[in-house]
Amino acid sequence: MNHLLSIEKLSRAEMEKILAAAAIMKRERGRHKTHPLAGQTWALIFSKSSTRTRVSFEVGVTELGGRPMFLSATDIQMGRGEPVKDTARVLGRMIHGAVFRTYAQADVEEFAQNAKIPTINALTDEEHPCQILADMFTIQEKRGPMAGKVVTFVGDGACNVPGSWMFAAATLGFELRIAAPKNFQPGAALLKRAGGKIVCTDDIQAAARGADVLYTDVWVSMGKEAESADRLKTLAGYQINQSLVKLAKQDALVMHCLPAYRGREIDEPTFEAHAQTIFDQAENRLHVQKGILGWVVA
Repeated sequence: MNHLLSIEKLSRAEMEKILAAAAIMKRERGRHKTHPLAGQTWALIFSKSSTRTRVSFEVGVTELGGRPMFLSATDIQMGRGEPVKDTARVLGRMIHGAVFRTYAQADVEEFAQNAKIPTINALTDEEHPCQILADMFTIQEKRGPMAGKVVTFVGDGACNVPGSWMFAAATLGFELRIAAPKNFQPGAALLKRAGGKIVCTDDIQAAARGADVLYTDVWVSMGKEAESADRLKTLAGYQINQSLVKLAKQDALVMHCLPAYRGREIDEPTFEAHAQTIFDQAENRLHVQKGILGWVVA
């Protein structure tokens, strides 16, 4: 039994195993030789709304032979104040695995510790490991191994997506550049913890030059709505657009983990010019989720 709680806690070998499994899952979709979740019921416990994560896990669990059970925060007593550890100890006696999407990273870790069943972090305020694994799968599918590549993240560099990218960069040996205003850059303690080759700058053009990948995410993450006006004002100059793409490598990938707010973090023409990559990236959530599911129950 394994857990996927954080990119930080995955070894290079574990990442490569999940990504290799995802390639097989994609190639053999609809004709899997084995169904590792046969006879199992998996709970999807979501305190935050979701499209890609929810659908990919529900479909993935089903295609691997299991039964998904979606539980929103309003469906269970945890939403009324029951401690995470108590919910975990109950569910751990009834289900076979859990996919948990919530706010605090500590809640996912506490759930795994007390439920004693395979637990997957489907997003917290600190990390989004499933997303980054799918992103790396997409890059490798289109441009080969991650080692030596330059990934430039543009926008809110202190949110969960760049946080997970930081740990991946150190493990797989690629350069991560984070282009963000100074107050939207990761803290010194996190940078030190991540290690690897990470460059933080408020110079968006310098960060984009020669990059293999330009990547962005929403400027107002879930739970940050009260800060919306300030965030939109401060991040206004940190947009992926056609002029920025020209600074990157000629064949650079433009990626977005969605949902996209055109005219903010990316403009409409750039989004549509790179829609094939962006929606391949979205589809790959399914295949990688299935690779993760197979790995946690191995």
